[in-house]
Amino acid sequence: MLYQVKLKQLPGNEDVHIPQKMSALASGFDLYAAVTEPVTLQPGERSLIPTGVALAMPEQLEAQIRPRSGLALKHGITCLNSPGTIDADYRGEIKVLLINLGQSPFTIDRNERIAQMVFQLVPQVSLEQVNDLDETVRGAGGFGHTGR
Repeated sequence: MLYQVKLKQLPGNEDVHIPQKMSALASGFDLYAAVTEPVTLQPGERSLIPTGVALAMPEQLEAQIRPRSGLALKHGITCLNSPGTIDADYRGEIKVLLINLGQSPFTIDRNERIAQMVFQLVPQVSLEQVNDLDETVRGAGGFGHTGR
């Protein structure tokens, strides 16, 4: 099924590339930086980077903002709060929270590919409060409980 997502390029960003897939079978749309001047992230520093676009998507969808593997591998640049969630009722500018986990400063220029956006279906869920839960083999074992 094809879902129609409306994309608005925000004023002053007409020169910024709109999100696009870089190959025919890519699952994500690359997002581009709409910074007005270069932003240099020092090691350990984070910054909220604008993309110059806003979305309107059907209520069955969410957009997930994920890191670009090349930036992570080559420069240690990744997204905090990953994946970031853009809810179907959000109409503001999409911004990407980047952090430099590398060892050198990294400069983000206008129109640089900074992240990817993947659309996912969101099931309708209703929570039912109960007094007891069904037992499982794992039970309440937490982080690392199942071993290697």
